[in-house]
Amino acid sequence: MTTQALQKKPAVHTVRLEPVGVEMEVEEGETILDAAFRQGVSLMHGCKEGQCSACKCLLIDGDVEMLKYSTFALSDPERDSNHILLCRSLAYSDVEVELLNYDEDLLSRSIPVKDFAGRLAAVEPLTHDIVRVAIDLDQPLKFWAGQYVDITLPGRGITRSFSMANPPGEPGRLDFIIKKYPGGAFSTAVDGLAAGEPVSVRGPYGTCFRREDRQGPMILVGGGSGMAPLLSILRDQAASGETRPVRLFYGARGRRDLFHLDLFEEFAAAMPDFVFIPALSHAGEEDAWTGETGFIHEVLRRHLAALPDAEEADVYACGPPPMIDAVLPVLQVAGVDSARVYFDKFTPATR
Repeated sequence: MTTQALQKKPAVHTVRLEPVGVEMEVEEGETILDAAFRQGVSLMHGCKEGQCSACKCLLIDGDVEMLKYSTFALSDPERDSNHILLCRSLAYSDVEVELLNYDEDLLSRSIPVKDFAGRLAAVEPLTHDIVRVAIDLDQPLKFWAGQYVDITLPGRGITRSFSMANPPGEPGRLDFIIKKYPGGAFSTAVDGLAAGEPVSVRGPYGTCFRREDRQGPMILVGGGSGMAPLLSILRDQAASGETRPVRLFYGARGRRDLFHLDLFEEFAAAMPDFVFIPALSHAGEEDAWTGETGFIHEVLRRHLAALPDAEEADVYACGPPPMIDAVLPVLQVAGVDSARVYFDKFTPATR
């Protein structure tokens, strides 16, 4: 017998996902959601950190341990009734879960999550507090318009999630629209980086991506850096040749918070039925703007009432949670099918 200690192999368990009948493996120390990402099984998810409840499901059989999570995402009564969050669940046996939210189209278009090396290509100011960040990857990243990645600044221990603003047809260079916050660790660090410095990218993630070959209008609703995934979707839609009506609603305080106005004019000229509708919540005379005034959900409500076939629309909403929470009831009252409403809440960073 050799005196060398035998290396213990990590335990591997099987996870069965019902009612879709999908089986996958999960390794020791790996959350069920991370296992799904690794194997290209696209499940409903949001923050990936136990804050948003998008991956909540019912544990039918097996033993799991839950990592730290917010009771806003999973209440104590829900936990007592065997509800779990896949992003926080470690499997200690074979497991069977019932998915409470799933999308057949999402499962059919799964892309495995991978790591990519890259370098900072450019940092360009768009407004007083929003910048465009471009990253060149060593290898192309396949993604769907509207998805996002995790970006890590090596040596600084900073990782943040950002949506691509470019369409999938340009996978070698990724463009991001990033809002700068006072004291924000990532935006402060990016300001100090020079072109060519290394970054690492992991992805793609996200379920708020463009669905193809649909009838009815396309409605895009965003605020702040939520413009990034909407711009990716819009660019992909323009390249598709589809002729459906497209409305882009963007919430801002005043005109100085708007950007890419010339680009939207180009879309209006090139697409058969595109309208950009900024919603200015704090517009004053100094804005010299003749567009809509009011909060974005108020402006959206007015336009939905006049938009033909609004109940048949696909809606993509991306931005801070209060904006999403205000928009969803407006869509419900307008009769929009909830199964055709896709949203991405930009939750605060926790790492």
